[in-house]
Amino acid sequence: MFNKIILLGHLTKGIELRYTNGGSAIGNSAIAVTRKYTNAQGQRAEETCFIDITFFGKQAEIANQYLQKGSKLLVEGRLKFEQWQDNYGNNRSKHKVDVENLEMLGDPQNQNGNQNSGYGQQNQTARTQQRKTPPPQQQDEYYEADDGKYDNDDTIPF
Repeated sequence: MFNKIILLGHLTKGIELRYTNGGSAIGNSAIAVTRKYTNAQGQRAEETCFIDITFFGKQAEIANQYLQKGSKLLVEGRLKFEQWQDNYGNNRSKHKVDVENLEMLGDPQNQNGNQNSGYGQQNQTARTQQRKTPPPQQQDEYYEADDGKYDNDDTIPF
């Protein structure tokens, strides 16, 4: 079976970066994806979905360094369904995306309104290097954070 999702949207919060006991980075955030359409009455309308996303390894560190709330990005990854019990014993669940590929879109504005030209250059370099790298043989390499498989090539920023 094939599990792939591609989302284009804006981060709803900054990256929450943490490290496993093995030293692998994990970054959590959420993305807002908006659909614009014309409703049955002929009026323009929109609906927004908020989806939790998780970055792993070097990609989590890069995302933490370059992305902030409101950053526009395209993510490609694997859709996961999580279930748990809350503190009151209620069953809870949600869908989330484990990010496999990331593309930062647009240059963020700093507080003076000037564009940060380094961001765009880093983004272009990352896309070029990513195209030159063959995909991993096993997708599970992205998710085995504690065994060190993810960081098999430190020259690629994501």
